[in-house]
Amino acid sequence: MIKNSVSDRNWILSKFDENKVKKATQELGVSEVLCRLLAIRNVEADQSLDFLNPKIKNSMPNPFLLKSMDEAVKLIIKHIKEESHICIYGDYDVDGASSTSILARFLRNFTNNFFIFIPDRIKDGYGPNLKIFEDIASKGVKLIITVDCGTTSFEPIEYAKSKNIDVVVIDHHQSTETLPKANAIVNPNRFDETSNLTYLCAAGVAFLVLSGIVTRFREQDFFKKKNIQEPDLLSYLDLVALGTVCDVVPLQGLNRAFVFQGLKVLQKRNNLGIKTLSDVANINSKISTYHLGYVIGPKINAGGRIGKSDHGANLLLTEDPEIAFKISKELNQLNEKRKSIEGIILEEAIKIAKHKDNNPILVVSSNTWHEGIIGIIASRLKDHFNKPTFVINFEGDYGKGSARSLPGFDIGSAVVRAKQSEIITKGGGHKMAAGFSINKDKIDKFEKFLIELFNKSSCQSSKEKDLYIDSVLASSAVNEKFFNEIDKLAPFGSANREPRFVIENVSITKSLILKESHIKAFCKTSNNSTINLISFNSVNTAIGTYLLNSKNKKYDIAGRLSLNEWNGKREVQFLLDDLAISSD
Repeated sequence: MIKNSVSDRNWILSKFDENKVKKATQELGVSEVLCRLLAIRNVEADQSLDFLNPKIKNSMPNPFLLKSMDEAVKLIIKHIKEESHICIYGDYDVDGASSTSILARFLRNFTNNFFIFIPDRIKDGYGPNLKIFEDIASKGVKLIITVDCGTTSFEPIEYAKSKNIDVVVIDHHQSTETLPKANAIVNPNRFDETSNLTYLCAAGVAFLVLSGIVTRFREQDFFKKKNIQEPDLLSYLDLVALGTVCDVVPLQGLNRAFVFQGLKVLQKRNNLGIKTLSDVANINSKISTYHLGYVIGPKINAGGRIGKSDHGANLLLTEDPEIAFKISKELNQLNEKRKSIEGIILEEAIKIAKHKDNNPILVVSSNTWHEGIIGIIASRLKDHFNKPTFVINFEGDYGKGSARSLPGFDIGSAVVRAKQSEIITKGGGHKMAAGFSINKDKIDKFEKFLIELFNKSSCQSSKEKDLYIDSVLASSAVNEKFFNEIDKLAPFGSANREPRFVIENVSITKSLILKESHIKAFCKTSNNSTINLISFNSVNTAIGTYLLNSKNKKYDIAGRLSLNEWNGKREVQFLLDDLAISSD
């Protein structure tokens, strides 16, 4: 089915083993279409039931397989028992806020002698720094737990150790081949790790640490002796799911179970902060990965980008309805402001990037961009040009950058290697995202270094924009019954994309612009059935131009099915990914 679409993409019909489909259909007792979608995703028949109903107990590893876990658990237990003053040092993004909140909520079961600290993105930068650790040390802290950061924080950790402060690092970012002298570094992406849990985000790693603590407490009969109710770790899965989806880590293995079960916890809306933010965002239906990734997550992130860095963590921790409402309203307002700033920067960045169209990776920079927005701009450019992207804002001769990647090009590793080569002054990340600092006179060398790395990688050619299609669909299948069948593959996200279908020979009968950026269209099919179609962010694009000027044309449409729930009504609609002029 290779066809050239109006956005210049090739549509490729996904292949699968027909024998596997027949076998799975007979053995599983589920529909053939579901078995076909499982086969396309390389899910074997004997793994299918676990995939369709992933349970924590079936996916959960022994937490002590992770290096340093035993030391971390023993140390945290020691300080809990001694009622030490503890600092949880987090990050300003959603994963940082989630993992900070998981640890803080857990500690509340045993002590109130702790506080959280979230650095300011602009003033403090990412991760621990010496000045802040000096301030923390002055408060009489005996233990610092860093979450979603700390793996490359050599100087601050060394300072803490000189003040007899214990440090436990809980992280998932790439390490160098030397590690800071912390008491324990629990990180599935440290250079010497062998656990095969590299896909976890910080919230997932934090959950494993808490599992380790509870295991040791049980062995010591601690809960019974102290007359303390054992914390229900599964109640924290809403926060684990939030961090996992928003950090765009692969939804496979344990991550899939975290999100699948976490969504069930989210439906109860027990976390006051998430509940209030959902209400402010008018989420009236079941919370989905879409809501986490595109509605709730960006609002929480807005605090760290252009507002108060600790708003996200404080929202997820509060039990006070007034505080929850106040923070939610502020985050909602900050997110609207962020969108406005983003639109201006993105337009400038696209113009710059077009001048580098021959490069397999993009490195773009400015002296005027908001530092809190450059990560989003990197993501938007990566999607727009289908290339790994590095976006830098300079103040004078010193710049801070953010990067986003494509499968096959490990951007965290690239940044770490650039740091080791002394091309950048600071940096770290994971496979798909990274942050760094660089001097202006090194930018050309940095770009050349990245291009050389890319050319040695397994990343797909940036010129290829293939759109993989699961099946050609009859228009009559756009209904709630079929949607519920394919929704059994959820949760969707990184490494488990939503099923994508093609419907052929469609006429656009009416189209209109929504919220200045999106287009809604009403379609008629060859058998005179109707389909409601939504095309996001398509105004002023090739797709949008065709949708708004579609008279007397027939199209093939490629996209996904979505269930729209509003005011008690339920409607299956088609989310358009691409459009091609029909050959019939």
